[in-house]
Amino acid sequence: MIEPMKKVSIVILNKEREQALKSLRKLGLVHLEKLEGSGEKLSSFKEAMNNAFLCQSVLGEIKLTKQEIKKAADTKLLTAEETIKLCSEVVSKIDRKKALFDQISADANELERFFNWGEVSPDDFNYLKEKGIQLKLYEIASDKFSDVDKDLETILVNRDRKYTRFLILNGGEGRPEKLSPEAFEVPFPREDTNLLKKEIEECKVELSQIESYLKEKTADLASIKNLLKTLSTDIEFETVNSGMQREETGAENELAWLTGYVPVADMQKFSEFCTKNQWAYASSDPAEEDPVPTKLKNNKFVSLIYPLTDFLGTVPGYREFDISGWFLLFFAVFFGMIFGDGGYGLLVTLAAVFILLGNKLKKKKSSPLMGLMLLLGISTVVWGFVTCTWFGLSADTLRSLGLGFLPDYSVPVLSNAYSEVAPGVTRYWPLPWSKPGEGLSNSQCLQIFCFILAFLQLTVAHFKCMIRDRKSLKVLGDFGALLQIWGMFYVILMMIISSREFPVDAIILFDKVPIGILSVGILGFGFVLSFIFSNYAGSLKDSILESCKNIISVILGIVNVFSDMLSYIRLWAVGLAGSAISGTVNSMASQILGAETGTVVVHAIMFVLVIVLILFGHGLNMILNLLSVIVHGVRLNTLEFSSHLGMEWSGFKYEPFREKAN
Repeated sequence: MIEPMKKVSIVILNKEREQALKSLRKLGLVHLEKLEGSGEKLSSFKEAMNNAFLCQSVLGEIKLTKQEIKKAADTKLLTAEETIKLCSEVVSKIDRKKALFDQISADANELERFFNWGEVSPDDFNYLKEKGIQLKLYEIASDKFSDVDKDLETILVNRDRKYTRFLILNGGEGRPEKLSPEAFEVPFPREDTNLLKKEIEECKVELSQIESYLKEKTADLASIKNLLKTLSTDIEFETVNSGMQREETGAENELAWLTGYVPVADMQKFSEFCTKNQWAYASSDPAEEDPVPTKLKNNKFVSLIYPLTDFLGTVPGYREFDISGWFLLFFAVFFGMIFGDGGYGLLVTLAAVFILLGNKLKKKKSSPLMGLMLLLGISTVVWGFVTCTWFGLSADTLRSLGLGFLPDYSVPVLSNAYSEVAPGVTRYWPLPWSKPGEGLSNSQCLQIFCFILAFLQLTVAHFKCMIRDRKSLKVLGDFGALLQIWGMFYVILMMIISSREFPVDAIILFDKVPIGILSVGILGFGFVLSFIFSNYAGSLKDSILESCKNIISVILGIVNVFSDMLSYIRLWAVGLAGSAISGTVNSMASQILGAETGTVVVHAIMFVLVIVLILFGHGLNMILNLLSVIVHGVRLNTLEFSSHLGMEWSGFKYEPFREKAN
């Protein structure tokens, strides 16, 4: 459930502001509204934080030997002040390192520009100019050098196939008029090329010294990490301290105040704390437009879903539904179907049990993720029992291995062990109205199971909406949406599974009513109810007018119901893909061993190759299945299910102003 909140405003004396905030932080109950802080102190904290982040990033990338790592682990931690000073020095070294690289690059470009000219000194040319000898550097395409006017005094420097380099003697300040347009002047280097080479060498020496310095300072990474934690707390505190609203009258008893949110269950504790500290406060129910944080409160089992929702960053809005329990239930089913293989599930389960027992023996608290992992592993094992899917092995192979109970205890209509009457001959499961020899294949039964899940989950969504709107006529609109789900179920079976096995005129209700016609009627009646009441807000007329304004969206709602239910077939498709991959891996392994010809090649290298193939193939399949769960299993909960609940996941977590644990 989403815990109800109270909006509170706290008033304190401005001169006691800092001490009051420290006390409020120790209380750790008030989620403060966002504040914009300012001031020198806050700026210095942020600058130190930026420096520390940069240092951690740069120093963390430096590779160390095992001996250097051991030495760093034994390094004494610095104080916060020493670490701030260190970070400032490291940042200056990093900036200097960047400047040196830029200098080397610029000098190297200059040297490359004059590579074919040899040594060039601007001072020498300036000296000659003072003596009345003016020289300029030019280059021209070698086949055009003969076009240079003979009246110009030139000195050939060198030539190659592409360019000819030459000097023009006393050609004046500008470009000589008679000079061929193909020739271009080469500007002098900014300094002697020999000095550029020397500068590069000096830069490289300094760079080496900086690299050694940075490598040495990697020993202080632990101090930098501690500083980041401290600065994070300091910045949060100073943001609140400097961002609080306050009087600016100059009087001694100026007031300051802030606003936040406290869970209703903690209001008594908050009230007693304010009384003890002689603070004035006011509380009220949050207004519709207030940015109220969301605090979820569920039992330990339902809370298993939190590691996943925290990873996804999905938080329901304060006025939305808490679907944690339903999310966990359906996600566990979806995980089992997509992961698909009981063998894989057994590995996941054993890994979770091993970690949990290990933590228990070490008296170490286990992460909630391990509990979720155990549940999902068990779910996959159950699905493996249902469908007889174990590491992609066939039912005959399982029986030959002495595991005949696995296919025997599987659910026939969903099990791979019962998909054939004889090798290559598909088994069909008859419906009450099926003709002799007709029925549904196991694959079709699995697809129907997916649609049953869609039917159940979306039904839950609309029941929740009906409970929410039970005091308004809008509940009829919710009921209409529910009827659309029910009516669409049989329509999908007709259109997607088999129009032959699910005909429009199949008679089941009182042996008189064709279920296909009944389903279409329910669908139509649900549409009418939804059209009239879905926008109800006190006026039936306004509700109908609103639907008329959005007539295209309303009509497309039927299409959305169809597409949302159809979307659940992805559970079958993705599971089938995973099963095909595991079967292919097993087939390749058996071919390598010569099992298909009846001759098993017993050879160490071949055996190792098969082991590597099985581990790699099934391991890769498990990774792909896990990615599929994140993409598809999560989507069905956060998109299809949530859209029928009207959820936008617009919330943000309740994070009270409190001291951070180290």
